[in-house]
Amino acid sequence: MRISIIGTRGIPNHYGGFEQCAEYLATGLAKKGYEVTVYNSHNHPYQQNEWNGVNICHCYDPEYKMGTIGQFFYDLNCIRDLRKKKFDIVLQLGYTSSSIWGWLLPHNTVVTTNMDGMEWKRTKYSKKVQKFLMMAESLAVRFSDHLIADSTAIKKYLEEKYNRHTEYIPYGAEIFENNNLGILAEYGVEQYGYDMLIARMEPENSIEMILDGVVKAGLTRPFLVVGGLKNKFAEYLQEKFSGYENIRFCGGIYDMDKLNNLRYYSNLYFHGHTVGGTNPSLLEAMASQSVICANDNQFNRTVVGDNALYFSTVDDVANNLQQVDKKVGVYDGMLAANIIKIRNVYSCENIVNAYAAHFEAIALRPENKGALALDAGQISLMLENS
Repeated sequence: MRISIIGTRGIPNHYGGFEQCAEYLATGLAKKGYEVTVYNSHNHPYQQNEWNGVNICHCYDPEYKMGTIGQFFYDLNCIRDLRKKKFDIVLQLGYTSSSIWGWLLPHNTVVTTNMDGMEWKRTKYSKKVQKFLMMAESLAVRFSDHLIADSTAIKKYLEEKYNRHTEYIPYGAEIFENNNLGILAEYGVEQYGYDMLIARMEPENSIEMILDGVVKAGLTRPFLVVGGLKNKFAEYLQEKFSGYENIRFCGGIYDMDKLNNLRYYSNLYFHGHTVGGTNPSLLEAMASQSVICANDNQFNRTVVGDNALYFSTVDDVANNLQQVDKKVGVYDGMLAANIIKIRNVYSCENIVNAYAAHFEAIALRPENKGALALDAGQISLMLENS
């Protein structure tokens, strides 16, 4: 089976959640014997045509010159290229800038789309953009033969709104075991002597609220802010908190070994995402045995349940920072429960198997084109019932 993956900036991951998903999914499917092609931006740091058994196709991406509007042209270029090739499955990761080109997707190929979160709820967007995103969501549903949701909440929303069966397949993570204290010296921190967050610098990720809580807590231990700094909101945050020496903006870090060690040895890890489904960085924090303090919403609670602390206000953030001491072992039961959940439900192996089962169920046959995916195998059923 020949599978193409579009909708990301490419692999190996140098950007975010969908790219991380594409990375482990593509390599896992390739190991199973599928022929997998991932579409990469032409200016992606990795410039070869093959990576770990996965074909890489570079397409021109004018985002670096045009800003966000360039994403639409990048997606168009990817679709135009895949129309020239024969794929059995096209997997779209997201729809924000690709759905307007949905009518161009090849009709002799099965299209399945991971619908991401409710993009139109993101506070960074104006009312006009939110209205466009609602339209884009409906176009993605219209031009996709099958739909995938990475959370049960998104699955329910899509099925109720569009009356379309939606396959539930979350993201995955690998249990972290390569502990390396030496990495901490690079960031000037000590074991359990710092707190942190990892997120894109966007308002809906609660970063400002978390940092306001750091200030209110009045502690001197370092707080690491990990995420790309090349946008206006990041500039605003750096300026606002420039007078606090313990708040350190580290920029984007894409080396998973470094990220996992920083998570593992942190005292308290904040996950502020408010929009979306099963966020990869939350799973990675669980897999790294972080004591997690998450934004209190249905998406985060569905994933981590009672095995995390939660915040809704600046005071919540400050109180948790003042009270949590990972060294004393109070949270060991929570950490162990999160590892069990990663192993039994959210392992990358389980997720790759679920996608493979989904692809096998919908592979191009006359009776399947446009049909509902009624069964993606026992693994997918296990995930849905978890």
